[in-house]
Amino acid sequence: MKRAAPFIAIFVIQALCAFFFVSDILSSFFGFQTAPISWEMRELLEIGAAFGLILGVVIGGMMLRRALRDRHSAEEQLRRASGAFMDLLQERFAEWGLTPSEKDVALFAIKGMSTSEIAALRATSEGTVKAQTNAIYRKAGVSGRSQLLSLFIEDLMRDDGAVRPMPAAPASTMISAK
Repeated sequence: MKRAAPFIAIFVIQALCAFFFVSDILSSFFGFQTAPISWEMRELLEIGAAFGLILGVVIGGMMLRRALRDRHSAEEQLRRASGAFMDLLQERFAEWGLTPSEKDVALFAIKGMSTSEIAALRATSEGTVKAQTNAIYRKAGVSGRSQLLSLFIEDLMRDDGAVRPMPAAPASTMISAK
């Protein structure tokens, strides 16, 4: 609400000034009789209204410039966050020892694509994609796509900037590795 106050103030000032000029023109056009005021007072009112409109334009321009700068800053932060997410993905994929094909499948899965969409994009069968996703889930220590995605969300949401430690491999994987 604090940031809206200047916008509201500018709107009110410009509305009052515009009302003054428009009502003056309409009263002259339609011949409405008003109480006479001195020409000095009329000049002061017109100067004040013109000053209010000019002030509104200047402050509005400054606020527009600030809003554009804030927008640019937000876009830059989003770009950095997007880059950080891609860095995090690549780091995790390397930790899990994913093959290049599994990396592609994992990225498509995280983007929310279905098995058939991934198969079509990679020009392979759905069975191959299912086998690759199961290998990805096993290597990541998760049971499905939502848990895979939650690993990355948790890493991005950490306050300390540290990356979550790699989950311990299940006992069955350790036995088969020997």
